Amino acid sequence: MRSHYCGHVNKTLVGQRVAVAGWVHSRRDHGGVIFVDLRDREGILQVVFDPSASEVFAEAERLRSEYVIAVEGLVRERPEGTVNPALATGEVELVADKLTVLNRSLTPPFHHDENASEELRLRYRYLDLRRPSMLRNLRLRHEVTRAVRAFLDEHGFVDVETPVLTKPTPEGARDYLVPSRTHPGEFFALPQSPQLLKQILMIAGLDRYYQIVKCFRDEDLRADRQPEFTQIDIETSFMDEEGIMAVNEAMIRYVFKRVLDVDLPDPFPRLTYAEAMSRYGTDKPDLRNPLELVEIADLVANVEFKVFSGPAADPESRVAALRVPGGGELTRKEIDDYTALVARHGAKGLAYIKVNDRSAGRDGLQSPILKFLPDEAIEGILSRTGAATGDLIFFGADKAKIVNASLSVLRDAIGRDRDLTAGGFSPLWVVDFPMFERDDKGNLAALHHPFTAPKAPRAPGEPARELTPEELKAAPERAMSRAYDMVMNGYEIGGGSVRIHTPEMQSAVFEVLGISAEDAETKFGFLLTALKYGCPPLGGIAFGLDRLVMLMAGAENIREVIAFPKTQNASCLLTGAPSEADPEQLRELGIRVRAKS
Repeated sequence: MRSHYCGHVNKTLVGQRVAVAGWVHSRRDHGGVIFVDLRDREGILQVVFDPSASEVFAEAERLRSEYVIAVEGLVRERPEGTVNPALATGEVELVADKLTVLNRSLTPPFHHDENASEELRLRYRYLDLRRPSMLRNLRLRHEVTRAVRAFLDEHGFVDVETPVLTKPTPEGARDYLVPSRTHPGEFFALPQSPQLLKQILMIAGLDRYYQIVKCFRDEDLRADRQPEFTQIDIETSFMDEEGIMAVNEAMIRYVFKRVLDVDLPDPFPRLTYAEAMSRYGTDKPDLRNPLELVEIADLVANVEFKVFSGPAADPESRVAALRVPGGGELTRKEIDDYTALVARHGAKGLAYIKVNDRSAGRDGLQSPILKFLPDEAIEGILSRTGAATGDLIFFGADKAKIVNASLSVLRDAIGRDRDLTAGGFSPLWVVDFPMFERDDKGNLAALHHPFTAPKAPRAPGEPARELTPEELKAAPERAMSRAYDMVMNGYEIGGGSVRIHTPEMQSAVFEVLGISAEDAETKFGFLLTALKYGCPPLGGIAFGLDRLVMLMAGAENIREVIAFPKTQNASCLLTGAPSEADPEQLRELGIRVRAKS
C-alpha cells in the first residue's frame, strides 16, 4: 500500500515514484491547485493535486480533515520560495497521479492545532494521539524503555515478571482489591509495587533482577500521579548502597545520553535529608532554582514578636527566611497571591521585609513587622540572608512541617514566576533519611517502607554503621535508614534502599511499628519464612517511568506521556471505566452493591 512513510520523503527521492498513506492534516485550494498536507507517525508531506489529472483532482476536492487516504506520484523539489524549513520534508512535494480514499471521517470535535480541553482530549484520545506532539511523547517513552533494557541487560540484570494478582502489602496507599470467585469472600490485591516478590527473587539466588511493571495505588490523584503507573523496578544481591547508587546513576546518565544526547553530571551531587529540608524545605528540591531557605530562629528567639519568638523556642518548629533577589518590585497583589498560595499549605500568613536601601539600615526597609523587631535582629537577618538593595525577604514561622511545605512551594513559584529557575536537567541523590516519622496520631511509621534496613546516625564523612535489633528498639527515633532517592528538577524520579535481610531485624522493625507477631505472620509470613533460609544482603530501587519520561519530554503532567491515562477522579473518559458490573457476575462473587444514598 505504501513504499515510504510521509516523514521519510526527502531530496534523495526527487524524480522517483513513491506511495504514501495517512491522514489529511490540512487541505488548501490555491487557484485551482489543491495542496494536501498528509500526515503519518513519521511526519507531514505536502501532496500536490493538479487539475490536469482531472479524475484525481475531482476526488481531492472532496477530501476533508482526517480522511484516510493513499497517494502515489512523483517526488519533486518545491518551487523556489516555497521551501518549508520547519518540516523534515519541507524541500520536496509529491505530485499525485493516483488517490484512494481508504476511509472518511466525521468532522473531528477538535483539530490538531486547537487548544482543546483535557476532558475532550481524553474522551477522544485516539484523535488526540494523532497529534505530532503526542506521537513524539509515545516514541520517546519507547526509546527510554529500550535504553533502560539495553543498559540493564548489558549489566547482567534478568527481566522477571511478578504476579498482578497478589497479597496486600503496606505501601502507603489503599490497595485495589479483586474479589476471588473460587475463594468466596476472599480478595487479591493489585500490587502497589513488587517489593516483597523482588526480595524473594534475591533470596532465590537470581542476584540481579529488573522489570518494567504496572503498579496500582488507590489514592487521590494530581498532575504526576495515576491509579495505575509504570515502574522500572530493580533489585540486587551482595551490593551495598554505594554500589546500587553507582549502577543506577550510570543507567540514568546512559538513558539521557542515548535518548536526548544530554550529558548529565558525573557524579550526581548529594544532599542529606536534613540538609535538603533545611535549605529547601523539601526532600526533592529543584537545584536549578538558586533560592534557599535560611534559618533565623536564633536571631529572633528573644524578640517581642510572638509570631517569631514562639516557634523559635519550640524544637518542633522553625523560623526561616527566603530572600528574593530584586523582589522589592513585587506588587501588593503579587504578595497577596503568594500569601494565598502558602495558606493552602498551612501557613497562617506571609510576613515580609522589602529592602529599599540596604545602606540606610532600618530606615531603608519597608514592612509591617519592623516595629516588632529590634535593630540587632534586623541587621542579623539582613546579613545572614545576604539581602541587598531591591531585594525582598519572606518569612515562615510555625511547625517545621508547615514552614517547610509552604516555603518550598513559595520557592518553586517565585523561581518560576521570576525566571530564576534555569532550564535543563539537574539530578541529585538525597540520602540519610530518618528511619521513622510520626504520623498524624503520633505513632511511629516507616518513612519509606518497613523492609528498609536501619543504620546508626552518622556525622558527615563517617561511614554508615548498621544497628543491632536491640539498638533499634532502644532508640528507634534516632535510627536512620539505608535509603536513597534520586531527584530531578523538583521531582523524585526514583527511590530505593538496602533491605533488611535477617528475620531478627525484620521482627524488630515490626515491633517498633506496633505490628504484632500475629499480624506480621498474617501479612508477611511468606517473607519472614523466606528470610530464615539464607537471605543474602540485598537492595534495590524503583524509578517512576511515567514521571521520568514526563521530565524528558518537557511535559507538564504524566497524562501527556501515557497512551490511555485516567482523569483526576480516576476514571477513563474513553472507555467509560469504571462502570457497573453485571448482576450475575456479582452473584457469582457473592457481592451485593448497596444503593447510592
